[in-house]
Amino acid sequence: MRGRAIVLGMHVPGWLDDTRTSYDTVAASYADLLRDALHGEPFQRGILALFAELVRAAGSGPVADVGCGSGRITGHLHGVGLDAFGVDLSPAMIDVARRDHPTLRFEVGSMTALDLADDCLTGLLAWFSLIHVPDDEMSTVLAEFFRVVRPGGVLLVGFHAGEGSQLKTEGYGGHPMRVYVHRRSPARVAAWLEAAGFTVAAEMVHRPAPDVEGGFVFAHR
Repeated sequence: MRGRAIVLGMHVPGWLDDTRTSYDTVAASYADLLRDALHGEPFQRGILALFAELVRAAGSGPVADVGCGSGRITGHLHGVGLDAFGVDLSPAMIDVARRDHPTLRFEVGSMTALDLADDCLTGLLAWFSLIHVPDDEMSTVLAEFFRVVRPGGVLLVGFHAGEGSQLKTEGYGGHPMRVYVHRRSPARVAAWLEAAGFTVAAEMVHRPAPDVEGGFVFAHR
């Protein structure tokens, strides 16, 4: 990933448009590069299995994969028995998701204003989809998550762990992009979730490679 380091807590004007355009640009190559990536990630599969178990324990029901991209994780959740559907900001990503998973539901939408009814979800997954949301927009996004998850419902957030932000100018086969990638500590994400009204159940860090950390926070409403 090419880019430059910037300070934590920045304001990013136009981030939604930049994110949409960037992922429209890389949608096809993103899908090709990551389609089978989960096969080599036993820890991630285990984390998703725990999420599925918690959703079933909460009574089952609809599960939204918010920021679903090409739908690979939505398809995995469906494969383990969840009533999963996907939402993504990028129309091109949704086109790819519908092509690759024609029996599943995918919708274009923004996590800042979800086109979903109050209390309609038993589970919500944000799998590395909050990484482009600036700090000053997180309260809006998490308030939407809280609104659509029913009492007792389960939330799982996955993200790049660490500190600081970086401008990503190309990716997924060298295509041009303009998105800021924000790294956060699990404790910081957990504090934001608690402030939004969720009850945090677990904070986890996975280190798949040297100097690479993935953070995961489980919470419920």
